Amino acid sequence: MRKIEPESTNVQGQTNHQRRRFLKAAASLATAAPLLPLSQSFAQSESIDSRLFPGFSVEKVETAGATIHSLIAGSGPPVLLLHGAPQSHLSWSAIATELAKDYTVVVTDLRGYGDSSKPDGGENHIDYSKRTMAQDQVEVMEHFGFDRFDLLGHDRGGRVGRRLALDHPERVSKLAVLDIVPAHYLYANTTREFAVAYIHWFMFIRPAPFAENIIANTGMFVGGGGSGEVAQDYQRIYSDPAAVHAMCEDYRASAGIDIDNDNADIAAGNKINCPLRVLWGDRAPMGRLYDVLGIWQMEASNATGRAMSGGHSFHAENPEETYVELRNFLQSS
Repeated sequence: MRKIEPESTNVQGQTNHQRRRFLKAAASLATAAPLLPLSQSFAQSESIDSRLFPGFSVEKVETAGATIHSLIAGSGPPVLLLHGAPQSHLSWSAIATELAKDYTVVVTDLRGYGDSSKPDGGENHIDYSKRTMAQDQVEVMEHFGFDRFDLLGHDRGGRVGRRLALDHPERVSKLAVLDIVPAHYLYANTTREFAVAYIHWFMFIRPAPFAENIIANTGMFVGGGGSGEVAQDYQRIYSDPAAVHAMCEDYRASAGIDIDNDNADIAAGNKINCPLRVLWGDRAPMGRLYDVLGIWQMEASNATGRAMSGGHSFHAENPEETYVELRNFLQSS
């Protein structure tokens, strides 16, 4: 399997040295790439897509509320891959190209991320609720002719996938979530250890422009947790204030309207009914702080899972093992 440069651990699982480096990172902004003109930014995006996703077609799919940057290749059963923050569809490149040998693979940038559009958050951040973000993906898959599909989601993408499986159970055949626990559980069961490891969860939800200014003034997402050309593209993305604001709106929605929607599901007894595979990094904080699988088994009727070798972005750090694990799950009866 072709390897991409592994992503280093970002805010999740950061060491004390990394935290100090974040606080000193304002100097990085002086040497960071300037915000590119829109046409040049799109050209750079198309160039890296052609290199990291050979054989994939690229489309801008219009949904009811956004324009979603989408890639598609392969033949066979459809599989949708969703990324986390502060990343983009690039984090899936090594696995996507392998899966496309046996599946029709769709990889997208969530609304507000990557080269998808970045609409205003709206009242109560509703336009970055996981319900709204999931609806985008339903419409993308309909655009490509798929009413039912498997879904693999890392980080924020797993949260969107969870909501999609709850709101549209007829759409999702199988769901895999990577290195997450449902947000409503985390906010309701916050510990000192979680607050230290995931300090950004509390910083980003402050009203704008508090978090946006901190990110801009510290350069904490210059490079986006990647390396090589992947880091350069994350730098391009997060040099755009609209991208930073959109990401913060996503987190604000998670602490507000998303929890309201989750509480309604809990009260109604709604659970994920499709097969659910739960994976987490053995060097990431989530598995150390929580009983990841046990929590998901309260959320789903058929949840299995295990720890994987790597950190929070183990699918990018360790694509070979992750590909085999996900392929076996997709092929299981």
